[in-house]
Amino acid sequence: MSESNSSTKQLEEARCWLSTAQRILVLTGAGLSTGSGIPDFRGPQGIWTRDPDAEKLSDIHYYVSDENIRRKAWLSRRDSPVWQACPGLGHEVLARFEQSGRLDTLVTQNIDGLHQLAGSSRERVIEIHGTIREVVCLVCSYRVPMQDVLKRLAAGEEDPKCPDCGGILKSATVSFGQSLIAQDLARAEQAARDCDLMLAVGSMLSVYPVAGLVPIAKESGARIVIVNGEPTAMDGIADAVLLGDLDEVLPGVLDGTHIND
Repeated sequence: MSESNSSTKQLEEARCWLSTAQRILVLTGAGLSTGSGIPDFRGPQGIWTRDPDAEKLSDIHYYVSDENIRRKAWLSRRDSPVWQACPGLGHEVLARFEQSGRLDTLVTQNIDGLHQLAGSSRERVIEIHGTIREVVCLVCSYRVPMQDVLKRLAAGEEDPKCPDCGGILKSATVSFGQSLIAQDLARAEQAARDCDLMLAVGSMLSVYPVAGLVPIAKESGARIVIVNGEPTAMDGIADAVLLGDLDEVLPGVLDGTHIND
């Protein structure tokens, strides 16, 4: 069978499986948001690929111990492309697919909040790496929208402190050196055990413990469908691997036809 025929067969099988599955877990990664103007981290044009020092901004040990790193991190948040980004076709397709009633849980590695902006239910979305749209104190329970703190930055504060306890403020994202939120991980792992199909979109599936959701689902009897721009670390255990432009492949899988705005 030719590669083209094989790909067509896998697409048709994936459509069939998605149309009959009753409890679907979706996992999304950075590749879903690159079309919205948000660069990934490890890709050829990724943030850390182009500027290795930028990775320090996402390391909790550097962040806590170095005021200069915190100042740079706040400027990075201020200038983040997230604030101008709009949901892409992939986000919209997944939000529409949720209306079928068969999408049980959506776990995203992205911190941009675009799934919710596209219309995905907040109750179904697990932001496993947190969100840039809120700020938390590392000492107390203070938590506010990011824009509240960015206003303080605009007023001249370079390293805003918690107004309640004076502690260090940080985006509500999970940095290197921090553990995932235990209840979010537990909920995601339970969804992987309970699903009858897992659809992974735009993720290299190489960062643990999130990548571990794929074998959990597989071992629990679920089919695995991967949609990505390039091969992933989990292709070997997938039932279907569909490679290509996500804005073309994902609508073709979920809607059965390509979608035009």
